[in-house]
Amino acid sequence: QVQLVESGGGLVQAGGSLRLSCAASGSIFRFNVMGWYRQAPGKQRELVATMASGSNTNYADSVKGRFTISRDNVKNTMYLQMNSLKPEDTAVYYCNADLYSDYVLQYWGQGTQVTVSS
Repeated sequence: QVQLVESGGGLVQAGGSLRLSCAASGSIFRFNVMGWYRQAPGKQRELVATMASGSNTNYADSVKGRFTISRDNVKNTMYLQMNSLKPEDTAVYYCNADLYSDYVLQYWGQGTQVTVSS
């Protein structure tokens, strides 16, 4: 059973930074894609950033140049460095991991709250 545990959320002023972590039970090397998603109140969950096993990254336009996704296969942890935070970045951030086989297995963390004050 795969477990993903996020940490690092909190309250920060606009312009500040936070680093989110997603610790996985077991090796993250096996996952084909890992990523971060977020959901603001009253809105649908949206993609923030993803990283494929070959280290190809993809970012939402709204976070390009401000957020950086990375993964440490030794520590079995994925990160999201968030700089120049804006109030509109306020959301619950979720860690995701996909494993491709005959079908796609998706795993999610419980989420961590990020609140950016103006």
